[in-house]
Amino acid sequence: QVQLVESGGGLVQAGGSLKLSCAVSGTTLSLTAMGWYRQAPGKQRELVAAITRGGTTKYADSVKGRFTASRDNAKNTVYLQMNSLKPEDTGVYKCNVQYVHTWDSFPVEGRQGYWGQGTQVTVSS
Repeated sequence: QVQLVESGGGLVQAGGSLKLSCAVSGTTLSLTAMGWYRQAPGKQRELVAAITRGGTTKYADSVKGRFTASRDNAKNTVYLQMNSLKPEDTGVYKCNVQYVHTWDSFPVEGRQGYWGQGTQVTVSS
């Protein structure tokens, strides 16, 4: 019953910005840790950003200083603000939600969770 729908992707020039949204239904968002994953051609799925129930974030080294994850539990939505985009940021961005028991838990690879269909981000040179 849990459903996640990503939006906000598109085609932008290098140096531009996008803000992705992931709307979640069928669960209590405040009980979850959220993650933004990127899957690019020829690469493994990568955890780009994650956020705990308490709002603590972490980022992949490749996006630190450029991406910002946030969540709005009242709106059942998690966001990913992407600035200074680079061509290597191109890929399908998917959100993932996992139930966790503590305020400071991040998503864990392989742990049961729920996925959205993804939104395409393409950054041109």
